[in-house]
Amino acid sequence: MAQLWLGNVDDSATDDDIRDLLVRYGFPAFDAIEHVPGSGARPAVMLTFNEAPPQELRTLGDRIQNLFWKNRKINVQVM
Repeated sequence: MAQLWLGNVDDSATDDDIRDLLVRYGFPAFDAIEHVPGSGARPAVMLTFNEAPPQELRTLGDRIQNLFWKNRKINVQVM
């Protein structure tokens, strides 16, 4: 099991929007999603992948690190 933190995600992005973005860049489907509002300036989501190893997510994360999506530059961290 591995978790992926997507930071600075537009709070209007739906779970389906996030799933579509990740699948477009080669990610497997996530098993769980948790929205983390924080202070409101940089909302994030924590995604859980039950079957994906952390190294695979690190490799795929490089594809979307600093990607400009929905008027924000997202950042990625594998937990």
